[in-house]
Amino acid sequence: MTKQLVVAIAILFSLLAMNCQGHGVLPVSESIDQKRLIQFPDTKTYKTLILDPHTHSTFSDGHVWPTIRIAEALKDGLDAIAITEHLEWQPHLADIPHQDRNRSYNIAVDANGKNALMVISGAEITRNAPAGHINALFLQDANLLLKDVTPSDPGDTLAYYRATNQWPAQAAVDAANAQGAFLFWNHAWWRQDFPNGIPVAPEFHLSNAERKLIHGIEIANGNSYSEEAFQIAIDLDLTLLGVSDIHNLIDWDFPPAQGRHRPVTLVLAELRSPSAIREALFSGRTLVWFDNLLIGHQPHMDELLTASLEISAAFYAKKSQILRLEISNHSDADFQLQNKSQYTFTNSTDFLSIKPHGTRTIGVKTGNRVKQISLQFEVLNALVKPKQTARLTLSSRVESRD
Repeated sequence: MTKQLVVAIAILFSLLAMNCQGHGVLPVSESIDQKRLIQFPDTKTYKTLILDPHTHSTFSDGHVWPTIRIAEALKDGLDAIAITEHLEWQPHLADIPHQDRNRSYNIAVDANGKNALMVISGAEITRNAPAGHINALFLQDANLLLKDVTPSDPGDTLAYYRATNQWPAQAAVDAANAQGAFLFWNHAWWRQDFPNGIPVAPEFHLSNAERKLIHGIEIANGNSYSEEAFQIAIDLDLTLLGVSDIHNLIDWDFPPAQGRHRPVTLVLAELRSPSAIREALFSGRTLVWFDNLLIGHQPHMDELLTASLEISAAFYAKKSQILRLEISNHSDADFQLQNKSQYTFTNSTDFLSIKPHGTRTIGVKTGNRVKQISLQFEVLNALVKPKQTARLTLSSRVESRD
């Protein structure tokens, strides 16, 4: 399918949606596409909710109507999405002039209708360094984060941006916190702030993090991951976020046909509700899913890995001394494991790939028959600190099937 045809379909979809019930309600039957579904199991303690907390529509510098964002989220099987328009950067002013910074959120909520997807209110404070870009989620009124102005030319995007930037960034941060919002620092490693690509927390963020006015930081955005941002999160005790920051169609930037997926935040929540997501974000119970990489703090990583991988069968057959072991994967990750146990395998090296939602069978040379087995693995595509991979122990009782 050509890019031009995809654009035409997206425009048609938007127009059709706008012609029914206001801006359009997407049907409850809007189907999840199994090829692009993002899926991780609940842990023993928490529900694992899939959140994209940073997206854009035509109400700032995105290229699609908010209804498209909802349709994409439903196709991807997301639990929650936030459409976070730039407050100050409004490149479509000449085409879509509007005063209400809650408008895209309201359209998205209407489009979502009775679907189970949770739509979270949000906005992006957009400033030059040192403040940079900061997302605020769970806002009551995004307009209160903006000192609105009217330039002599209402369509002059740069003039509008310069004028709105006269209001101090700290005032916008304070206004968001006054509403109980969850704030996070966006794409800290982008070149406009740090030309060498190595972010260093400026005094603005150090001060706000110390005063608990900024609560999280993106460590994966779009097609990039920042090890330095991960370290900043550890140093400043900030919640880890992975985001799409999508402006185009999801299918353009993360083509499902190529096995791609948008980066997301895995939220370990007590319940499936917006308030539970908010509580988990403030408590720092998140992991990041980026490409085929899981990133998270050790306790949360342990919970998710334990829920994702298990020995589903362990037995000796026909008086064999070789243990037949089946390892099942209940997640979207293609787990890359390195054997760190005392045992060796008959049909594999020490490096195993456990495919998403699949089962891998291996033969374990135990010497003599054992009644219980424990295998230690290094999970090569799971990071608990920069350059530090996760460890996992899989244990099971052993059957005899003579």
